[in-house]
Amino acid sequence: MRVIVVGAGVLGTMHAWEAVGRGHEVVHIEREAEARGASVRNFGLVWVGGRAGGTELETALRARELWEGIGARVPGLGFRANGSLTVVRDEAERAVAEAALRLPDAASRGFKLLDADEVRDVNPALRGEFAGALWCERDAAVEPRTAQRALREALTASGRYTFLGGREVRAVVGERAVRDDHGDLHEGDAVVLCTGAWLGGLVRELVPDLPVRRVRLQMMQTEPLGEALTTSVADADSFRYYPAYGGPGLDEWAAARPQAPVAAEHRMQLLMVQREDGGLTIGDTHEYDTPFGFDVVEDPYEHLAGVVEGMLGRPLPAVRRRWAGVYAQCTDTSRVVHRQQVRDGVWLVTGPGGRGMTCSPALAEETANEIGW
Repeated sequence: MRVIVVGAGVLGTMHAWEAVGRGHEVVHIEREAEARGASVRNFGLVWVGGRAGGTELETALRARELWEGIGARVPGLGFRANGSLTVVRDEAERAVAEAALRLPDAASRGFKLLDADEVRDVNPALRGEFAGALWCERDAAVEPRTAQRALREALTASGRYTFLGGREVRAVVGERAVRDDHGDLHEGDAVVLCTGAWLGGLVRELVPDLPVRRVRLQMMQTEPLGEALTTSVADADSFRYYPAYGGPGLDEWAAARPQAPVAAEHRMQLLMVQREDGGLTIGDTHEYDTPFGFDVVEDPYEHLAGVVEGMLGRPLPAVRRRWAGVYAQCTDTSRVVHRQQVRDGVWLVTGPGGRGMTCSPALAEETANEIGW
């Protein structure tokens, strides 16, 4: 079978990986020279802990299993099973973390509540003042800026993969074929459009009422920390934004403990992961109302720096980079991704939201099974 994959972000790359792994030939088309969107601007987190129970958690757990296997085959992916700590500052936040231990699927997430000394044993870089943390053993990380490149190199070595960068697909032609802006026609037995946050143009023509929205976020990266941050780290504001933690206890805490004004304005949580060069990737904000601003604003960065310094018990290393990114998110919160057959032999797969890096291997596997590769 010859498969045409459009979009070289993590979701498109994983569809190419799945197709090649099943013995098929893949032509992979990307409008940029290589991926430039959310897939290289994210944390690189394979984040299982906060996922909603049921299908979303099952997808994340399957993806976590697949990521580990792919990481063993592609060392350049930078996969590491580092787990995560959601740090709590006091007994009120600790009570929300304790409630997570009573979830029916808490064991599959690898949840454990640690006191402050246990947190420092797991992650000695955290020397600040806090009451403990919710440990999630199943969380992991990869290197987002280099992951797609490493995967493409491994795919190319198969001899059944062709990457065409700098080509924008302008039209679906008949069945199972697309035409790019060079005028070239690419025909296959199946076409998968993984266009990420590019929801206009061809995508709008194919699905005018697509139930997907765009979300903008801000992030930053520091100079090397000078020591190992052995886990990924979140703050208690993360409880507000991940569906696993929902319930009366969270509602009571959130009502009694509103976010700081800047955090509430920008719908913020702290997520932090250390890169292979020792720097810290830190974020993030959420903006939903379009048109988005074209600039980044400083207040959220200052807030996050203060939260991190409180956890580390030391000044934050100098910030090296600041950036914004946009991803696509299903408006139907019960779905992990929007997957739709838009023509005979042509499927659109988009909108995993902030779950793209986490869930993409399992989502690609689901697409392959649904299409019948």
